[in-house]
This record gives sequence, C-alpha cells and structure tokens, in this order.
Amino acid sequence: MILTITMNPAIDKSSTIDKMIPDKKLRCAAPALEAGGGGINVSKAISKLGGNSLAVFPAGGYNGALLERMLLANHIRYASIPVDAETREDFSVTEQATQSQFRFVMPGSRLSAMEVRQCLNIIEPHCAGADIIVASGSLPPGVPEDVFARIAVFARQYGARFIVDTSGVPLELAVKEGVFLVKPNLSELCSLVGKDSLQLEEVAEAARQVIKNGGCKVLVVSLGSSGALLVTENILESIPAPPVKRNSTIGAGDSMVGGMAWMLESGATLSEMARFGVACGTAATMRAGTQLFDKEDVFRLYKWLNARHPALKSIY
Repeated sequence: MILTITMNPAIDKSSTIDKMIPDKKLRCAAPALEAGGGGINVSKAISKLGGNSLAVFPAGGYNGALLERMLLANHIRYASIPVDAETREDFSVTEQATQSQFRFVMPGSRLSAMEVRQCLNIIEPHCAGADIIVASGSLPPGVPEDVFARIAVFARQYGARFIVDTSGVPLELAVKEGVFLVKPNLSELCSLVGKDSLQLEEVAEAARQVIKNGGCKVLVVSLGSSGALLVTENILESIPAPPVKRNSTIGAGDSMVGGMAWMLESGATLSEMARFGVACGTAATMRAGTQLFDKEDVFRLYKWLNARHPALKSIY
C-alpha cells in the first residue's frame, strides 16, 4: 500500500483572465476547483495511473468537507483528521494575453498542539500497513518542523520506504533522521549540503554527499526544464525532460513523485522509476490550470525517453 501524508491540504482554484491590470476590477472566467496539497496530489496522480493509495490529511470547515467530497468522487481512499480550522484555499490565474501564470499560495490555518498529536496518532497505525509512505508539501502554522522526521521514525520502525518532498528545515530534519528517497530541486539540495549555490557539474557530488551522510538511499534531483538526475551509491543517471509545450507547472512535482511511488510499488528498477517520474512531471506541464497529467501523455513521453535516451550510468 502507498500512504500519502498531507499536513497542509488545500482547495486549488484556477481561472483565466484577458489581462492583469493593477487597481482594476478584474473579471475572471468561471473557476475550476481541484483537491490539492502535496500528498493529495500524489494520491491523485497514482489514481490516474490506475493505482491505489490512502491519503491522510487534516480537514476542517466547509473546504475540508468539500475536499473529502472531491476525493470520494474520484474514488480516492482517504482518512481525514477533523480539525477546527478551515482548510485553506490556493488560487492561480492565467493571463491569456501573455500566457503568464500567477499563483497565490496561502499559509494554511494554525493547528493546535492537540490536533498535531491527533494527526500523528492516526498516521502511525497507517504506517504499519504501508510499503511506501509519501510525505509531501508545506506545513501549516502550529505544526512542528520535525513532523516529517517523526514520520521517518515510523517508516523505519515498520519497514516502509519513505519518500519526502518538502523544503527548508522540515526537509533537513527528515533527511537528518534518514529516509529512502528525496526529490530536491537545486535550491533544496544546496540547503542539504550547506552551500549557497551549486553549478550543474557539482550536483552529483552534492547528492552523493547526502547519501554518504546517511540522509537517504536515493536522490532524484529535479532540474526543471533540464529534467532530473538520479543518484544512488552506485548509480548516476541524467534524465532529460521531453520537449513539450508547457502550459502550467502546478502539480508537476507532485505528479513526478506520484509516478515514482507507483513505479516503486510495481517493482520497477530505480532507473525506470526516475524516468517514469520525469514523464509524469513533464506531462503535467502540458495541462492548464491545476489539472494533473493525462495518462496517455505519460506513457508516450516515457516511451520517448526509453527509445531516445539510453541510461547514462556510472559506478562510483
């Protein structure tokens, strides 16, 4: 079973407008609404691929109930944790004149210490039945920055492979505890190795340093339009991003993680996992607004990667 954990879920709203003009009343198109937040998007991606997961998240107020209804409508299993605070909303607006996308991300409402304890008390028993655990996204106010590190302890205790996709101190603390896989971008990798910046030729060595320090077994470094770099103790593979017309980057990272988790559970090799993740992330950029990928696009791009770019591996 794949377990996804989202501490800061959201209702994602997206719309379009002809042109963004300051100080004017801007009339947008009718909004599209999606269940959102890191781990929830991962569960949605897994569902699109034909897989199953259990999404665990706190939910409160009207938006929390709406989030639950959306997941039910999409046949995604979930275990929500009731909280007093209203589940947040995020929204994005695409300016049609320039195709520029403006993303407005809210911090989320504060959770009490008791609600945080309740979340962990519900998360732990679900970890016992999981093969793969994915913790993804930001933390709302009130949630301690070591929460993913605590879940790393659960994962190790129950023998699950733990994938973490977050940033800042929560990522650093989780890696310090030790996880199976992380998907940092360049900025996040810099923070993990204590550097202000990294040149592309330094990325592999920095990733290998995280592994040597016991932070994880696998890194898939996201390089945006340049693709990704898969690094383990024995493997180095550069994976290009297939050339596509990009309409939105929303959900691309979560789609990538969802694809990798699905492939891992299917018994794929790490190379197959990382390539499929790049295919999922790239396919997500082809969709507008807050929508994730089309399954057909994913498999077409995965086939393209396998046919045109054989694995570039080296043994350290």
